[in-house]
Amino acid sequence: MDTESRLQQTIQDMVDDHRGILAADESLPTMEKRFKPIGVPSTEETRRAWRSLLVTTPGLGEYISGIILFEETLEQKTEDGRPIPEAAWAQRIVPGVKVDKGKGPLSGAPGDLITRGLDGLTERLQRYAGLGARFAKWREVYPVTRHNPTLLGRKANAEVLARYAAVCQEQGLVPIVEPEVLMDGDHDTERCAEVTEQVLHEVFHALHLHKVRFEYMLLKPNMVLPGKDCRRAEPEEVAEWTLKVLKRVVPAAVPSINFLSGGQGPEEATANLDAINRLRGNAPWQLSISYGRALQQPALHAWLGKEENREKAQQELLKRARLNSLARKGEYDPSME
Repeated sequence: MDTESRLQQTIQDMVDDHRGILAADESLPTMEKRFKPIGVPSTEETRRAWRSLLVTTPGLGEYISGIILFEETLEQKTEDGRPIPEAAWAQRIVPGVKVDKGKGPLSGAPGDLITRGLDGLTERLQRYAGLGARFAKWREVYPVTRHNPTLLGRKANAEVLARYAAVCQEQGLVPIVEPEVLMDGDHDTERCAEVTEQVLHEVFHALHLHKVRFEYMLLKPNMVLPGKDCRRAEPEEVAEWTLKVLKRVVPAAVPSINFLSGGQGPEEATANLDAINRLRGNAPWQLSISYGRALQQPALHAWLGKEENREKAQQELLKRARLNSLARKGEYDPSME
């Protein structure tokens, strides 16, 4: 299959009107943070057991079309000896991988951050593809203050995302482009909207310059929300502002926008997605999810690292995936919880 056909096939397998993406690509420090409240040590084996539980959840493929894995997970196996990417694809869940190498301060732009990992990316993508990955994900983060993100911060981050996406498409992997405007802070919805619009404008400008084909990429943005220290917004407000910003800057050629949950609680993230889809009007893209914690958290607390809780945990995961599938059609109601 030539490169373009591979990209087209992956988009076809991942984008539809009712499924979303499960983000299970937490780094080692993040996994430690997730496991600590349930008293489970983060070891290679506990991480394998947890991610194996996720991909082998019966019926998950009905609501989930793709799973973002951490690098080590690509080489791990389920209890019955199948490689985890293979077990995912058995349910028609496309396996992908997080390829960035974490963030650090951006020189010349105090308060802004930049993500590392472009060195050797081509070779890593080739290896990941050999292990079954068909798409990749890269995250840039944008802290919000009165001065951040700066113009330099926005341009530098956009350039990195575009270079990553271009390399992915060259290697036949669909890039998920994730520019996350952080919820941390006391900024209001308008400030989040202003920053999100500026960020996405720079990102698509850079993607265009690097000849990234919008038809063969997915966008993973934040919803437009007030900062955590400001207040909690009603779903209708989130939907209105989010759609206003996206319609201004995201090209219609992008097949799907898969929102990150970004610190929202599971029920909040589902309610906001539902409101966005109720208000979507003639939006040209699918409006879906690429949730991590908002899909996994209830299942993680049901599991507690114990094999006897496996089925209960899988039922919790399936429930959240199903409710988000309903939210994609604007058919979710909090009473379903």
